[in-house]
Amino acid sequence: MCNGFGRIAVCGKGGVGKTAFIAMLSKVLLEDGKAGDLLIIDADPAVGLPSALGITVKNTIGQVREQVLDAAESNDPDAGKNMASKLDYLIMESLVEADGFSYIAMGRTEKRGCYCSVNDLLRLALDSMTDKFDTILIDGEAGLEQINRQVTKSLDYLYILTDASNRGRETIEHIRHIVVDEKTVECGDVEVILNRVPDGKEDALTDLIEKQDLPIGGIIPLDETVIEYDLVGRSLHELPNDSPALAAVRRIGKRLAKKTE
Repeated sequence: MCNGFGRIAVCGKGGVGKTAFIAMLSKVLLEDGKAGDLLIIDADPAVGLPSALGITVKNTIGQVREQVLDAAESNDPDAGKNMASKLDYLIMESLVEADGFSYIAMGRTEKRGCYCSVNDLLRLALDSMTDKFDTILIDGEAGLEQINRQVTKSLDYLYILTDASNRGRETIEHIRHIVVDEKTVECGDVEVILNRVPDGKEDALTDLIEKQDLPIGGIIPLDETVIEYDLVGRSLHELPNDSPALAAVRRIGKRLAKKTE
């Protein structure tokens, strides 16, 4: 029986290729056959994963949160109770069942403020659902605040993705501070993934990252096929086997599998 890989999150500066990496990593984990029941949580409010995964999304947790808040703020004393009884159903309704995996988007919410009790209620409901999965792959923001607030307070693996830009590398230090110093989210392994690395720049980038005192978990080359697929909104699960980026992500997947043996 497969035990899966636990909770894996990917974060980094916007635009470094998290969406493409998660799509490819999910493909690799599914091919490996060790992921078990796989859930992909899109915790980035931009909700950019569906096209990369080849799926369509109708509802998000953000929309559920809006309904809960509307019921709580209404003058109907029974509205809140009725909504609480329907919460599990509404969350399950937001779940997309795809070929080999499930997907749910946190989405955005228009209402501002803390609403801690509502966030706690949603997280309890999400916990009940996510406990049924062997592997959970989370697309997160650079700050990890939404993962901590609405998804989970602990991770088994955290991949910090960066490209060759200086801003991408600066974000690594920001995330390292959040995880190591502030412990906003409890993490097991934390590794940096170098993404979209131009040919011949591997050694120079590796030297720069190693100065930030975090291990490098993989180097993904710049791949024109991934760029073309992304441009037309084609699922990255359809990438050909000779894709250099996909081959690099396969190596990352193999390292992950060895850690769980």
